Amino acid sequence: MLSRTGFRRAALGALAVLTMTIGLTTGPVATAAAAGGAPVAVTAYRHTSEAGDHIGQGGTVAHTPDTAEITLVGDAEELRLRVWVESEEDFTWWEVALAAPKGEKLHPGVYRDVERAPVRTGRAPGLDVYGDGRSCDDVFGRFSVNQIETDDSGAVTVLDATYTQRCDSATAPALKGVVKYHALPLSYTYSSDPDDFVGRGASGTHTGATSIFGLRPWAGGRGLQYNVEGDREDYSALMTPPTGEQFEAGRTYPIANTDAAGVAGFGVSGNGRACADTTGTLTFLKLVRDDAGTVTAFAAKFEQHCGTSVAGLRGTIRYYA
Repeated sequence: MLSRTGFRRAALGALAVLTMTIGLTTGPVATAAAAGGAPVAVTAYRHTSEAGDHIGQGGTVAHTPDTAEITLVGDAEELRLRVWVESEEDFTWWEVALAAPKGEKLHPGVYRDVERAPVRTGRAPGLDVYGDGRSCDDVFGRFSVNQIETDDSGAVTVLDATYTQRCDSATAPALKGVVKYHALPLSYTYSSDPDDFVGRGASGTHTGATSIFGLRPWAGGRGLQYNVEGDREDYSALMTPPTGEQFEAGRTYPIANTDAAGVAGFGVSGNGRACADTTGTLTFLKLVRDDAGTVTAFAAKFEQHCGTSVAGLRGTIRYYA
């Protein structure tokens, strides 16, 4: 039997054949300068385990590169993220395998009816989460991929995923986890009052697993058009800075349907409904421009009212920032 140190050396030796140094990908914020704080790519692992779950033993785990060695190997057909925590007295480790159905590659989406990744059959996607000497003989559950990117060699360089695993039975207690590797925030979250004309009292969160996001210049390059569609919804935000200005991170702007001195033009429409006039506020939390000055990433929050209505639509946009 290998000692703990021997096991670690053997495991790392096996991984050495596959492991490569993975840097931040050249995604939509490549060569960009940022105001209000540059977007920070997140690498992290966490899980929560229900009482009776064989793998997590009912506990909670959360790690970043500050507390653990986190590595990712593999390609879009099958990948493994490994979390290693070592102290002078002991060590713990966790490993998450995600696999596309045979002959396919992982892409943003929801993967249901998983089987254990190394022995998946037919068209089933694969999942396998194990650690500290505990593993499942069989796996049930699902996982979602919000972001995934690869480099020219096919190695995965960006990953944002969540999973729910049940060990050996579809009704077993669940292990639920979040896996991030060099991932940037990408989401649209909103809530609305019952009398709000656009939101109609609805609320929701869109992520890359179910939704498609878009950003392009608008109003001759002065402003931005942001779109998100998914989960049977379609939202769009049009925004222009106050007349004679550019948007700045860290500023909160009063809004109207069209821009004016000191007032940003802003309007969120959704599912075929839009305000004839808007009031409220728009706050840019982060803003990234490329060398040509084009906005390539941003984070913002807003509160919109149709005209003088007290009812409002509130939301947060994170487009790679």
